[in-house]
Amino acid sequence: MNCLFPSLSAAVKRTRRSIALKYLGLFAVTAVGTAAPALGAERIYATYGPLEVAVPIESLALFAKEGTIDSTWDGFAQYATKEQLEQFRLALQARAEISPVTVAQFLYTPQGEVLLERLGRVIQTKARQPGFYAIRAALILAAADPEGLTVVNVLRKFPTYGIRIDIAGGLDIANRLTTLVNRSNLAIAGVIQLSEAAAAAEPPAIPAAELRKAEAPGPYTWQKTSVTLTSPDRSRSFPVDIYLPQRSPKPSPVIVISHGLGSDRISFEYLAKHLASYGFAVAVPEHPGSNAQQVQNLVSGRAREVAEPAEFVNRPLDVKNLLDYLSNLATTNSVYRGNLDLQRVGIIGQSFGGYTALTLAGAEINFGQLDKDCKAENDSWNLSLLLQCRARDLDRQQYNFSDPRVKAAIAVNPIISSILGETNLSKIQIPVMVVAGSADTVAPAWLEQIQPFTWLTSASKYLVLMNNGTHFSTIDESPQSVFQLPRAAIGPEPALARRYLSGLSVAFMENYLNGRSNFQPYLEPNSAIAVSRGAIGLRILRSLTPQQLQQLLTPSPAPSRPAVPLPAPEPQPVPVPR
Repeated sequence: MNCLFPSLSAAVKRTRRSIALKYLGLFAVTAVGTAAPALGAERIYATYGPLEVAVPIESLALFAKEGTIDSTWDGFAQYATKEQLEQFRLALQARAEISPVTVAQFLYTPQGEVLLERLGRVIQTKARQPGFYAIRAALILAAADPEGLTVVNVLRKFPTYGIRIDIAGGLDIANRLTTLVNRSNLAIAGVIQLSEAAAAAEPPAIPAAELRKAEAPGPYTWQKTSVTLTSPDRSRSFPVDIYLPQRSPKPSPVIVISHGLGSDRISFEYLAKHLASYGFAVAVPEHPGSNAQQVQNLVSGRAREVAEPAEFVNRPLDVKNLLDYLSNLATTNSVYRGNLDLQRVGIIGQSFGGYTALTLAGAEINFGQLDKDCKAENDSWNLSLLLQCRARDLDRQQYNFSDPRVKAAIAVNPIISSILGETNLSKIQIPVMVVAGSADTVAPAWLEQIQPFTWLTSASKYLVLMNNGTHFSTIDESPQSVFQLPRAAIGPEPALARRYLSGLSVAFMENYLNGRSNFQPYLEPNSAIAVSRGAIGLRILRSLTPQQLQQLLTPSPAPSRPAVPLPAPEPQPVPVPR
């Protein structure tokens, strides 16, 4: 056939090569997210239009173990580079340390089922049926197997004879991901460029050693007290740790720290202690419907979701109840009387806690935006949208959690683009700091922090970028965690990220709660560059408009070059008819 139809053969080869290169990368991504009982899968059928390649799973197992490419797929693999094949092999070898019960419980949550439905469009049974149930079974069985949750084991556990992977559908997903990544990279690079331009226009930065004093402990000792509060109008009790500075000359401003989904009070204990050493009274509530215990309840079967929709209401109410409790303490308790200033309150929240902080700052739940954005929930690779869209099941009413006692807010990796949206974020008028991580794959910086920052209208706002920071960089390890995150998810130098957040929090709250500018320089763009070190860089931007962001997302065309005249063609002999 190749001799009879050379042009078709070349086209097919080019197509196969393109498919092979993309498929190897795609498979490494998709199959990780997707492995034998005796009747498990034996082959993978990769299809692209009329083309189909069948690869025995044991051939992939051999490649993963020994690096050997046997004859069943060597023609397919020849189109990949050595580096691509090595990446593919590493993906096949990767093992996730997670229990089958944890896997099973998550895959039966609404968020897990959305991901399964998405994967099931691409990874199908041999009979071209969606792979939803087969993928779920394979993941659970692989996690229970002594070999653990690896790609090869998941493939082996797939409960049909063959696995069909739709390359066209997979490439569509890959293209969507590529678009998201490219636009995120443009936005992040643009923020870095603008912040460095702002830094260049400022006076020389204060020496880094002087600036970093905000990262060092302050002069005050503190006393920690733990209490359990019961909401007066809700069937809800929650624990709180209170850090009270000792021998403060005047009433201390209060700062509340709200943890993220699956975390607890210990996750930000380091930050509470740091702020208390500067004379702030710090209260750290634990939100019972979205803490580490809730994840444990999910694993043990006592909960059906990672977080019920009611948590979008309960979390802000926890903070309001806590502030009411502290107000009462300030007047009735001898230890706290005269030591708390409840008219100067700051709030700091991470992830779900970032949402919590900004609702207390003045933003309301935006059901209209949720209805619009959640239509594309099954196609979006903004993972935080899976949680935000659960709020649609709340009673449709106006939820206003704004609290006039809150005078400043810091939102770290917040999930806010849809649940709060442009209209409601623009209502916030108090000073706000939004902290993003360039390597955040849970709440992507472009969608969840950079773009929402352009919607803020507060006169005092800060966008902080931790370059190479992830969604988990600022979270300290807690003994209550159900499982340990892999190093890659935490990212490089989390201790450095925590030092940055400590310095930023002290400088911001000193400035906007105490009215003292002694640490204000730490918040300037040139200072962010000066204090940066190690694997995580710090950048700060004070202003960014939607129009500027749109320009950042539109790459400049390559400069045109003057046309070079082509040489005149040489005379060719005229063919003589025969």
